[in-house]
Amino acid sequence: MTVKHPLLTGASYVLKGASLITKPRLRRFVLIPLAVNIVVFGLGIFALGNVMDWVVGFLPSWLQWARWILWPLFVIASLVVVFYAFSIVANLIASPFNGFLSAAVERYLKDEPRSNERLRLKEISRELARAIFAELRKLIYFIAWAIPCLILFVIPGVNLLAPFVWFLFGAWMLAIEYIDCPLGNHDQPYPVVKQHLVSRRQLALGFGGATMLLTLIPLVNFIAMPVGVAGATALYLDHFAADA
Repeated sequence: MTVKHPLLTGASYVLKGASLITKPRLRRFVLIPLAVNIVVFGLGIFALGNVMDWVVGFLPSWLQWARWILWPLFVIASLVVVFYAFSIVANLIASPFNGFLSAAVERYLKDEPRSNERLRLKEISRELARAIFAELRKLIYFIAWAIPCLILFVIPGVNLLAPFVWFLFGAWMLAIEYIDCPLGNHDQPYPVVKQHLVSRRQLALGFGGATMLLTLIPLVNFIAMPVGVAGATALYLDHFAADA
């Protein structure tokens, strides 16, 4: 029997998430996260165009000869920075509805009855309060690590590796973002979410890396959020539920 590497196992749950969001029972829970993603990433694409124009104008005349070398690095860095930043915004806006989607996916995978699947105002308000607090904790964690990662972009020589470091950091943050949905539904606080992921770091990076790649593909990135939530929920049930 062939045993998958944890990175590949984690990445495979993105495909599972893509399959899950097409299920008739789950489609209505996908609509709001999908709408938020379309609006936010539409703004992200517009912002990326402006960033590219700024990058071209930023190069001094004496560096024009190196443009063909630097251009791919600037493109990769801008893609990762802009789209991950907009992922943070999209997840903050849609966070309470991501929790409902995760709960619905969990019921579906456990083959539980469809009782209490209506979105009530009281439940939305309660989930919104919990989700905003959790997102603020994640935002502080993100800023604390993003600053040193971004500094790498301006250090000569080291800046060649900066896009790859940022990609790994973004993959880790997306893993935290989406695994928090099912764990949060089971009253697991944010520090415990990080502990779970640290204990299975390669599995988390495989899932987060595949999700990050999804966010970098135009148009496909519109479904990245619901796919991430659904895939993370399946990942939770298979690898984290027993510990939780």
